[in-house]
Amino acid sequence: MRRSAEMAAVFMIGDGLLGLLQPRRHVALWRSNVPAVDVLVRPFADRPGRRRAYGALQIVVGVALASRLKCSDDRP
Repeated sequence: MRRSAEMAAVFMIGDGLLGLLQPRRHVALWRSNVPAVDVLVRPFADRPGRRRAYGALQIVVGVALASRLKCSDDRP
C-alpha cells in the first residue's frame, strides 16, 4: 500500500511540474479521441493559467502525500 501511495505521489508531483512549466504542450499531449480521457483534459484546453494552478496543486498534494508515508523499520 505504501508503494502504491508513493507511486501516486511521484506521478502527481511529476505531472504537476510538467503542467506548471509547459501547460500547453502537456495538455496537447493528453488530448484524446476517447471521450472519457478527453473530458479530464478539456477544462485546461487554451487555459494555461488554469493548468498551471492545477499543476501547483498537484505538486503540493503529492508532496503532502509522500510526507505522510512512513517507512517500516525492518526494511531499507
